[in-house]
Amino acid sequence: MYGLQKNLPEIKENIEKSAQKIGRKTEDITLVGVTKTISPNQIQEAFELGVRNFGENRVQEFISKYENFDKNTDYTWHMIGHLQTNKVKFIIDKVKMIHSLDNVRLAEEIDKRAKQSDIKMDVLIEINIANEDTKHGVSAQDARFFVEQIHHFSNISIKGLMCIAPIVENAEQNRIYFEKMHRLSVDIQSQNMHNVDMCFLSMGMSQDYQIAIEEGANIIRIGSSLFGYNT
Repeated sequence: MYGLQKNLPEIKENIEKSAQKIGRKTEDITLVGVTKTISPNQIQEAFELGVRNFGENRVQEFISKYENFDKNTDYTWHMIGHLQTNKVKFIIDKVKMIHSLDNVRLAEEIDKRAKQSDIKMDVLIEINIANEDTKHGVSAQDARFFVEQIHHFSNISIKGLMCIAPIVENAEQNRIYFEKMHRLSVDIQSQNMHNVDMCFLSMGMSQDYQIAIEEGANIIRIGSSLFGYNT
């Protein structure tokens, strides 16, 4: 447990410093531990140290881990990876939020499966903020139109935006993308669309979460800096 015992306090300290720089409360920022390749035992260790939110990238891996945990405890699961429509049915009643909604067909499937489970699923729109060919997501210029296409679904609740910033040598290089995400969030919120509340900005990972917080992130997704693996 030593790695987590050392890493988690350092991350919390960094969160506090970044939040204080812009006059924000640390408790308003949610740390999601990214558990790709992480064992159930390591997840349990993180939980015992106070981490409550965990994010999975792959449905099959998530399902295999999910069965190891008591459903009556405070584990909160997020689907943060690319989600195929044929996999929605496996996770719809297990996760609190889907961070990677990026097409209408997927929205239709989430809505359908949520309706069948008698729930309303919180979703974030994934934005390909740097227009990278290797990444999924809606382009920033198409984001408002996309939200207009899907905000009428009754069993989806649009709660904000998510992005995966480029891999860079200096985290400061991603500040421009985080700034752009924040402006986009404010713009969409100003449209006052039904069923749309831009209350979450999920952005910032191990390499750049401090910059992301300074630019408005209130969900950060941390894997390697928390668990100590190599991405």
